[in-house]
Amino acid sequence: MKFKYQSGEEIMKGDRVLFHSEPGEVEFVATEPGDPETDWHVKEHGGGIMIHEPKVFGRVFIPADQIDDEEDLTFVGRTECK
Repeated sequence: MKFKYQSGEEIMKGDRVLFHSEPGEVEFVATEPGDPETDWHVKEHGGGIMIHEPKVFGRVFIPADQIDDEEDLTFVGRTECK
């Protein structure tokens, strides 16, 4: 399972985003059971993404079934892997 922004890019851990016009980062993408960091989110919500936006919201989890409707999540850029 892959999640996408409304602009079509795949949502990936470390992506720089705007969430309700505030800069943030995708902390994790929960798609598969078995990962200790995301397993609970997959079991309880069918997966989703965690956004870290420290100024206003802190951490926000967007369940899988709400990602396609999230108009206030905008892809800004991808973190370069080293």
